[in-house]
Amino acid sequence: MSLPSRLVTTLIRVYQRRISPRKGFTCAHLVAHGGRSCSAAVADVVAQVGVARALVPTAARFLACYQAAQLLASTQVQGVCCCGGIPVPFRFGGR
Repeated sequence: MSLPSRLVTTLIRVYQRRISPRKGFTCAHLVAHGGRSCSAAVADVVAQVGVARALVPTAARFLACYQAAQLLASTQVQGVCCCGGIPVPFRFGGR
């Protein structure tokens, strides 16, 4: 793995261990579709293809997360999309 890939992967792991548990919500894509969180999926793509080639798949994943948050907004699920500076609220059922 290249140095930039290792650096980005390390930053993602720090985010997963230090920041993500404290933010109080989970990845909308994970909630809506199961599977892996966006940070785990992006870390895998970066490790496999490198930082530059991971840009398009990362953008596609964040778009899918945003769309999942919009889907969840029409349900009774609560949280916020993890896809950047524009929080997309959604609710968990029964609350």
